[in-house]
Amino acid sequence: MVGVADLAAEGEVNKGLEALNLEGEDEVEEINGSAHDADTGEVKKKKKKNKKKTSSAAVAPEVAANTVNGSNGSNGAGVTQADDDEEEVEAGGDDAAKKKKKKPKSKKKKAGLEQTDPPSIPVKDLFPLGEFPEGEIQHYKDDNLWRTTSEEKREQERLEKPMYNDVRQAAEVHRQVRKYIKTYAKPGVPMIDICETLENMVRKLISENGLKAGIAFPTGCSLNWVAAHWTPNSGDKTVLQYDDVMKLDFGTHIDGRIVDCAFTIAFNPQYDPLLEASREATNTGIREAGIDVRLGDIGAAIQETMESYEVEIGGKTYPIKSIRNLNGHSIAPYQIHAGKSVPIVKGGEQTKMEEGEFFAIETFASTGKGYIREDLECSHYMKNFDVGHVPLRLPAAKKLLATINKNFSTLAFCRRYLDRIGETKYLMALKNLCDQGVVQPCPPLCDIKGSYVSQHEHTIYLRPTCKEVISRGDDF
Repeated sequence: MVGVADLAAEGEVNKGLEALNLEGEDEVEEINGSAHDADTGEVKKKKKKNKKKTSSAAVAPEVAANTVNGSNGSNGAGVTQADDDEEEVEAGGDDAAKKKKKKPKSKKKKAGLEQTDPPSIPVKDLFPLGEFPEGEIQHYKDDNLWRTTSEEKREQERLEKPMYNDVRQAAEVHRQVRKYIKTYAKPGVPMIDICETLENMVRKLISENGLKAGIAFPTGCSLNWVAAHWTPNSGDKTVLQYDDVMKLDFGTHIDGRIVDCAFTIAFNPQYDPLLEASREATNTGIREAGIDVRLGDIGAAIQETMESYEVEIGGKTYPIKSIRNLNGHSIAPYQIHAGKSVPIVKGGEQTKMEEGEFFAIETFASTGKGYIREDLECSHYMKNFDVGHVPLRLPAAKKLLATINKNFSTLAFCRRYLDRIGETKYLMALKNLCDQGVVQPCPPLCDIKGSYVSQHEHTIYLRPTCKEVISRGDDF
């Protein structure tokens, strides 16, 4: 007889055999299935393997992240990107998945820097190739038209390209600074804040570097009947008003290559014809300028344009006049007034412009007498360009001269600049330098009190093949 324990053991054995049979059948089916798919490659096996990696639990956070980042970001395009990832995994396997992971990196191209608001990034960082925007090109007229196509003159320009680039960098700084300052200068803003904001911005954008790059002369912000050379000294409380006419005249330089450019700000629209007169007169002067052109002829054309305007202020109509004893001027390295004057009335000198010269074409439109005189407290000073050795007895004057030579050389400066570099109690020493002819004072230049003066100015360069308006911008 078979005992109860034997039967139980026999039952367990039978169950084990059945389980083995079932597993064997599954293995056979799996082997058959694999064999059946051999003709179509290993797509199903890879699909099965990769689907585990891209299961819903793994894809969901990626989809959410991509959806938050947006469709244009470097992380993909939301849900669509997730679907694309899954399709690529199914179609291409592990290699395709790796390529897909690298693809977003290729989209992360380093975008060019954009200027901040207010401007704070140095201009040279905005143009990493070192090529700065060219100014407005105007072709010469009449007998000088041949220069445009002259291969010899073109080669000459190629040799001068580094110098062109320096002055264009200074011009780009000027354009960016003046664009911002036009939004900053509003009625109620202290004049000293306008000047210091402008000057600090120039220092930052031009990457100030001693005498190699920086401000070319103090910011002129002359008001109303004051035509030029006024900037607030330290402690000045003057505030810009709605009915003021303010001339903003400032300069930038790279290696002494100066860009001298000015414009006028007025908030009351009654002054618009006055501003238009000086702007169009300056454009006339630029158009007439050229190699071998006589300076007096330019002055006659400027005056004709200027005096075709009139302006009504407070119900009274005023004819607009050119200020006859103010002029444009030639510019040389580290020398803002290089010897030649560009008159703004007829009858001026008959000296000719020459190839390779820089000129500041500036005009002043006035409702007053059209004649200026020196007045008010002096703020502008400049070391004389041609001064030789002058024996100085006053120790304080010697010390101040050393400071001027180090920080400004022959570029103009103002009392605020001396304050900024730490000079104190320098007025007597400064007067001594002026008395000895080492430093030239440049007091404010004023028409009659109660009149209004507007100014516009551009720097041009008489290139061998054409005329370049270096400081031209979208604004004027």
